[in-house]
Order: sequence, then structure tokens, then C-alpha cells
Amino acid sequence: YIASASFDNSVRLWHGTTGKFVARFLGHVQDVYMCCWSADSRLLLSASKDSTLVVWNLKTKKIKHQLPGHADEVYAVDWSPDGNKVASGSKDKVLKVWVT
Repeated sequence: YIASASFDNSVRLWHGTTGKFVARFLGHVQDVYMCCWSADSRLLLSASKDSTLVVWNLKTKKIKHQLPGHADEVYAVDWSPDGNKVASGSKDKVLKVWVT
């Protein structure tokens, strides 16, 4: 699969070979700037203008965790190699590390 962040407040999932649309993940209330896969590809992390991060479960296609806490837009996110933590960088000039 290929995941894309969207300015319609969603994350979209696409079939990697055919390019066909598979699913839309709704949970943010403003533009989504970035998304990235966990190392095992079971979870997807998204960052948004709404100052939150969302961890998505790909099997259920539902929110696993919502991570509020930044004071402004979140521009960058990534997983730790072991998949137990995520890091986020925001317009609020704060770097956060979260235990998932």
C-alpha cells in the first residue's frame, strides 16, 4: 500500500501496484501534512495542522491513538526503529517523543 496525506483532513490508502484507491482515514479536523508507516507496516502515523498526531491501525482502519499536545501545526513525524515511540516536530518549535 501507499499512504498519502491530504488537505481534505484525511489520510488516503492506495494499492501499490494498481494505484487504485483503497480507503480513507478520517480523524483530523484540519489539513494532514505528513504520514509514515511503522517498521512492521501494521500502523500508520499522521500529522496535522490541527496540532495532533493520529496512529491508525491498518487492519481495522480505525484510530488506535490520538496524540494531542502540540500548541501549533505538526509538520514532521517518524517512528523509532522498534516501533514503540514516535517523534513529532511542530510549528510551536517543540520536538516531542511519544510512547505508543
